[in-house]
Amino acid sequence: MTTERARALLAEHPLIDGHNDLPFELRRLVSYDLGRYDVGVRQDRTHTDLVRLAEGGVGGQFWSVFTEAGPDGERAVAETLEQIDAVHALVARYPDRLALATTADEVEKAQASGRIASLIGAEGGHSIGSSLGVLRMLFALGVRYMTLTHNFNVPWADSATDDERIGGLDDFGRSVVREMNRIGMLADLSHVSPGTMRDTLATTSAPVIFSHSSARALCDHPRNVPDDVLAQLPANGGLCMVTFVPAFVSQEVCDWEAGLRDDLERRGFDIRISAEDPADEKRTVAEYAAHTPLPVATIAQVADHVEHVRDVAGAAHVGIGGDFDGCDPMPAGLGDVSCYPALIAELIGRGWSDADLAALTRGNVLRVLRGAEATAAAT
Repeated sequence: MTTERARALLAEHPLIDGHNDLPFELRRLVSYDLGRYDVGVRQDRTHTDLVRLAEGGVGGQFWSVFTEAGPDGERAVAETLEQIDAVHALVARYPDRLALATTADEVEKAQASGRIASLIGAEGGHSIGSSLGVLRMLFALGVRYMTLTHNFNVPWADSATDDERIGGLDDFGRSVVREMNRIGMLADLSHVSPGTMRDTLATTSAPVIFSHSSARALCDHPRNVPDDVLAQLPANGGLCMVTFVPAFVSQEVCDWEAGLRDDLERRGFDIRISAEDPADEKRTVAEYAAHTPLPVATIAQVADHVEHVRDVAGAAHVGIGGDFDGCDPMPAGLGDVSCYPALIAELIGRGWSDADLAALTRGNVLRVLRGAEATAAAT
């Protein structure tokens, strides 16, 4: 019964997910050749295809345009442009099922036409090469949020998974945030250090988002959001989109990953970037897992994070950012994009109202988009 109710709710309030790495997977698998990997049919090498998105009740997706970068960020701008081109090509290939969306109204128009709204988020401030001009051009190409850092610091902001250098944002970093406010691009605080989170909240005049992060109080991973930051979201109007990444939702998986990271680093790998020899790294991971089995994260643990964000920040400030095709494996029962109804059913079983579920799946994202648009219009 709860699953039927979950599907009915998603039919009325289709989910807008904050983060999906399919474009990067299409680069890795087929060098963006959509003729070689048809996401219009059910596939088995990715978490995502259009069939399963429909089954999952997805009505809007922020496609991550992501390029890996070491500390120097070499080629980041060009590769980000290639990722944006891939999203545009994806939408053009399936015009009956996807629609490019750059505003909240366009998201709602896509839903009314029975298509999935395709939004774009740039994952990592290295994508702009420390140039406000590049930032503005990414916006012109449809990018509506930028994650201020990825796994490494950028010259103007500290990352959650790098050594603290600035303590948050420097003067140029604050100018990036102000320019994002001016043009209507959301500042995404997933991946950034707590200092960068706090400095951004002190600088911004528009809502912020966490496109794919969970609660640090429940899982002590540096990618998660501390309670004092969550508590600032109501005043800011922002949104924490809870992710499904097992190491971010399960303390047991987080501890397992820390042990793996230590083992890999002893062997010369850095898990923040792709290995020069992926097969060698994969063998090393398999050896570690053979003597230290990987714990399994659960839907219940994801729901715990959703509820914690709601309890600290309020029901108007929580969303979902699964990070499908960004890690593997996913929690049991959340193996691909068709599985969102299972999470909604879990929350229904915990007593969530239809109004709060509608806000979680869709309403909160639309409000934040409109907040960024209103800030830009008033600037």
